[in-house]
Amino acid sequence: MSNYFNRLPNFDYVSRLPDAKISDYITVKNLFKKGVIREDIFQDLTFFTKYTIIGDERPDNVAARFYGDSTLDWVILQANNIINIQTEWPLSQLDFDTFCLEKYGSYNTLFNGVHHYETVEIKNSSGVVIVPSGQQVESDYSVQYFDNKLEQIITASSITTEVTNYQYEEDLQTSKRNIFVLKPTYIPAVIENLENMMEYRKGSTQYVSETLKRADNIRLYE
Repeated sequence: MSNYFNRLPNFDYVSRLPDAKISDYITVKNLFKKGVIREDIFQDLTFFTKYTIIGDERPDNVAARFYGDSTLDWVILQANNIINIQTEWPLSQLDFDTFCLEKYGSYNTLFNGVHHYETVEIKNSSGVVIVPSGQQVESDYSVQYFDNKLEQIITASSITTEVTNYQYEEDLQTSKRNIFVLKPTYIPAVIENLENMMEYRKGSTQYVSETLKRADNIRLYE
């Protein structure tokens, strides 16, 4: 992320240190400035490649794989609208095991406890799907439907399957592994757009330069 944070503009904030003078300022990074991928690029899937995260890969590993530059990990995150990497990126195997054990208390509850029930696929005699698989339902869920080919009402029961706590958590992690990666050819355009977004604009008494503002009550988003 150093590539991203280095591009953040600065602002001088009035120093609150005990021995500070009234004219003393502290220069810090303006974390309220947030870069995003240009909308016309973000909304066009042809600019992206589908990718499945392998093992314990981190965003910087994926950036290194596609761009040859691990500091472009912020592009990977922005391409998938990921804000909180702790909850929106798949956990490492060690962290996943630790999380599951802490959440469910024991291996028995984790692997044998039922989190919920899901439907299995049901088709009529013509091959038309009546109940799709994967719908979360009660354990005793059943359905009645009229089969045109058989010309009778069919009652389908025992059409659910257990999903254990472990299966549930593992499926959540698997879903997070499917991401989009911006094609390398568009990286220069994204970086140029980011640099433009990070520049301060003239017209404010707080303006010092394109990369610096100074105020004790700064409007950081401008």
